[in-house]
Formats: sequence, structure tokens, C-alpha cells
Amino acid sequence: MARKTGSHSEITGPKIRAEAQRLFARHGFAAVSMRQIAGAVGVQAGALYLYTPDKEALLFDLLKTHMDELIAAWHAEPGGGDAHARLERFVRFHIRFNLERAEAVFLSYMELRNLSPENFAVIEGLRKTYETELEAILKAGQEEGVFLIPDTKLATMAIIAMLTGVNTWFREGGRLSRATVADIYWDMVRKSVGA
Repeated sequence: MARKTGSHSEITGPKIRAEAQRLFARHGFAAVSMRQIAGAVGVQAGALYLYTPDKEALLFDLLKTHMDELIAAWHAEPGGGDAHARLERFVRFHIRFNLERAEAVFLSYMELRNLSPENFAVIEGLRKTYETELEAILKAGQEEGVFLIPDTKLATMAIIAMLTGVNTWFREGGRLSRATVADIYWDMVRKSVGA
């Protein structure tokens, strides 16, 4: 029997993921029980198992969804231009995308250790896919003679760490707007690659 649009399961599944993400980000994966997630959603604990086999599968689903959405959103960005323009677009995209998803970003960096080796490998593979996009831009900039980078892989890791770090301190309504933060970070990244 096909599910109707707006059916209970179509509403409950996203609520479970949203509450699990919120609770994992606030208290840590290990400290949150399936019973707590169920209570936050307003269902019996046993009902969660209709949507996920266990807590780790729920975490994996959250991390994989975040990476899938990140990669898809980057691929949907307008392309073209020289390496300088592409790098600026990457910097601004990364900050914009991740500031909208602070909890997901936090989980992606802090809770990987709670994945099985197989699930960890999947998330690491997706990360490498995304990192390769930035490294390709840096290599192109080297070839164009506009970036002075001794090691593109190291530069890739440093830039992503710097950009993702915005999520640890940025607060909406604070001293700097999102646009100002993106401008300042773009200037720092540009200088770091010698452009």
C-alpha cells in the first residue's frame, strides 16, 4: 500500500532526524538515548525502530545526508571562470552553506568516532569527494600561475578547516554579519594562496 503525501510516516521520519540531530549536537551522541529522541518527537521508543535500525544508523544517516547535500549544492553552483574566481566562489559557498547547518557541521566533525569502520569509510569518501573539488581549484591556480602553494593537499585541508571553523564562533546578530565574515575570510584565503 502506497503512503499518502503528508502521511504520519512522512512527517515522523523527518521529525526523528531533526530531533536526533538537535539532541546529538547539544548533548553528544553517547549521552543521548533512543528513549530521549522518542520523547522529543512524541512517540514511543519502540516506534523509532520503524524508521531506523539503531542509534548509530540514525547518526550515519544524518552525516551522510549532510555530505550528500553539501556536494549536490556545490555542484549546483554556477561554474566557470578562472581559478581565482572559482576559489572565491568555493569560499563563499562553504561559509554560506555551513552557517545554515551548524548542528550538522558540528556532528560531522565531532561524532565521526561513533561510526562503525564501514560507515566511517563512506563518510570519509564523501569528504574526500568534496575536498577534491577544492584541491582541483588550487591545482588549476598553480597551473595558471596565480596561486603560490607548496602543497595543494595541505592547503586544501587548511582552507577547509579555516572555513568550517566559522561555525564554532559565529552568532547571528553579533558584531559581524554573514556577508562581512565571508568577505574577510575570502581575503584571508586569497592571501594564503598568494593570490
